[in-house]
Amino acid sequence: MQYGLNIKNEGQLDFLSLGALIHRLDPGVVPFHKANECKIHVSGGEFNCAANLADCFGLRTGIVSAMVNYPIGSLIAERVRAMGVQPFYKHFEHNGVNGPNMATVYSDRGFGVRAPIVFYNRSNEAAAHLKPSDFNWTQIFGRGVRWFHSGGIFAALSESTGEVIIEAMQAAKDSGAVVSFDLNYRAKLWNIWGGHERAQATLRRIAKYVDVLVGNEEDLQLGLGIAGPAVTAKSKLDPGVFFGMLDQVIEAFPQIKVIATTLREVHATHHHTWGAVAWIDGKAYSSPACELEVYDRVGGGDGFASGLFYGLLSALPEQEALNIGWAHGALLTTFPGDTTMATLEQVRSFAKGGSARIQR
Repeated sequence: MQYGLNIKNEGQLDFLSLGALIHRLDPGVVPFHKANECKIHVSGGEFNCAANLADCFGLRTGIVSAMVNYPIGSLIAERVRAMGVQPFYKHFEHNGVNGPNMATVYSDRGFGVRAPIVFYNRSNEAAAHLKPSDFNWTQIFGRGVRWFHSGGIFAALSESTGEVIIEAMQAAKDSGAVVSFDLNYRAKLWNIWGGHERAQATLRRIAKYVDVLVGNEEDLQLGLGIAGPAVTAKSKLDPGVFFGMLDQVIEAFPQIKVIATTLREVHATHHHTWGAVAWIDGKAYSSPACELEVYDRVGGGDGFASGLFYGLLSALPEQEALNIGWAHGALLTTFPGDTTMATLEQVRSFAKGGSARIQR
């Protein structure tokens, strides 16, 4: 088994994700209280991975989500189609006044010493109304799915969404799909209904089904209740704390074969040092580090995850799989929006040590 994972060679879908679709309003470097125009980016942590894998890496991907039949829903659905992702929707009707809605995320880009500001309007969000039995998982996975993915943002939306993830993961396991999960711990979302204790209880139940886990040391501590070791990081790019926690993670969840995260040191809003690390079937791997001139940082972590997943699905050597994820995440921060505009050739070139010299 490659990496300790039993990845199927064939399937109608290489990758299927479950999560909320959202639209992000972006006024650029202007803060919202002074903005007079915004760009609209279609996003969602789980969708971003499916979109990246389809558009850049050429895989057959799908998204399971809620969709509202109103103009914002139509805008989002068009972008899903444009990125080449097959949708599996539960449809909701909008009442013309207060929903259900497709969630809105507001995020400016900051500039220099001024950090980006992110806030939400997830009031009466359709995805939060999703519950077990809303989808026919036997039929969906019966098509043949190689890899299933979800994340902590979707788990945090309501009391029912974590149960939907568990139901889907059980079906994924029964079908022979690899299961991945991005912890993406967001205290603001959990505090609305469940709080920290409920978050850990839910995420620990989910983690029992996971083969590939994405999350940094803070996600592991807050999301799974893993105690941090007495390791002092020399910098944000020192993986010592992260690797020092993994014995506890594997002791609690011995079926996990891959754990990975990005490493980012923010010098200024548009200047980051970027790296990534992975523990793959008992061995530790570290990417190179690079200096990033960041155009839009949102989605960089999903860019890393999707590149890593591509490497694992393609049975690349472990170090190469990690470097593909690191390179794609870095490139994604150079584009506007949350999903990729990179080509596979660009990713491979950068992963091998390519530069920003003009390509003629």
